[in-house]
Amino acid sequence: MQRLIVSIVAVICLVGLFGCEQPVDTPEGQDRVVELTYSIFFPSTHIQCQMAEQWAQEVRRRSDDTIQITIYPAGTLSSADACYSGVVDGISDIGMSCFAYTRGRFPLMEGVDLPLGYPTGLAATRVATAIANEFEPAELQDVKLLYIHAHGPGILASKRPVQSLEDIRGMNVRATGLSAKIVEHLNAIPLAMSQGETYEALQRGVVEATFCPVETLDGWKQGEVINSITDTSVIGYTTAMFVVMNKNSWARLSDNQQRIIEEVSAEWVDKHGRAWDEADEKGYAFINELNRDIYTLSPEEQQRWKDAVQPILEEYVTNTANRGLPGQAFLDRLLELIEEHHTPEP
Repeated sequence: MQRLIVSIVAVICLVGLFGCEQPVDTPEGQDRVVELTYSIFFPSTHIQCQMAEQWAQEVRRRSDDTIQITIYPAGTLSSADACYSGVVDGISDIGMSCFAYTRGRFPLMEGVDLPLGYPTGLAATRVATAIANEFEPAELQDVKLLYIHAHGPGILASKRPVQSLEDIRGMNVRATGLSAKIVEHLNAIPLAMSQGETYEALQRGVVEATFCPVETLDGWKQGEVINSITDTSVIGYTTAMFVVMNKNSWARLSDNQQRIIEEVSAEWVDKHGRAWDEADEKGYAFINELNRDIYTLSPEEQQRWKDAVQPILEEYVTNTANRGLPGQAFLDRLLELIEEHHTPEP
């Protein structure tokens, strides 16, 4: 009897031992389910957050539900300025925010936001993604870069007409970050404030103008408190926004799952860019409904504005060179890519 009990115990132990070595959750040849978190600074109502949600849904569909992504909009998982570091540190698996929110952290990529004359959001988005993939900046090597998108050219919306440098001289202009430098080089006075504060500031005359993508005039209804816009796209700046993934989270994926994310991300570059342009079209439609004046700078005046902001480009080249970075080559390539995108699509 005692020998029988010992034999039974031995069998149970062997079954338990070998049973633990068998995969119990994933059939052979099938990708295991991976759950990922995605931190986005845009609110859920913003078209760019909605584009990210569609991206996540498409990734899930193509992966047969093995990649499940939960989106945390409006900075609820990590604030806009901490989003990138949050991805690096694993607070979120994926993150979307602006390079400009952590000035100095991305010295080479800051070149994308310069006043280079972007014609559209689609062009800015394609150029930003292409230049990052081409140069592979060291500042982005602590994450897996999925893609970049960027808004259409910043224009000047004002309470009184601006058709020359003389017209803007001394004007109080709402501007932050890089656009504040642009305002200074145009001999105007930059005043920093959030988009939420700008409507009242324009209404009360605290500022007389604002630099912004035209979609802002509809999205924030600022078109109601300005009288004209000036097409300053000849020095059109953009704001580049990264979509990046934690390296350890990326390594958890199978080769097939990684391929799916890369393929969907490549497709979503144009989807984001076109969404920015559609938003700009709505902005122009809103301006036209309000019968606001739209001014175009003469060719001579366009050159004057380009000359005025040239020192900003030179400063970028100097600063990057001092850090041993190829700022001049980066800037030259940016200008080449932008010029290629000035030709309208067929």
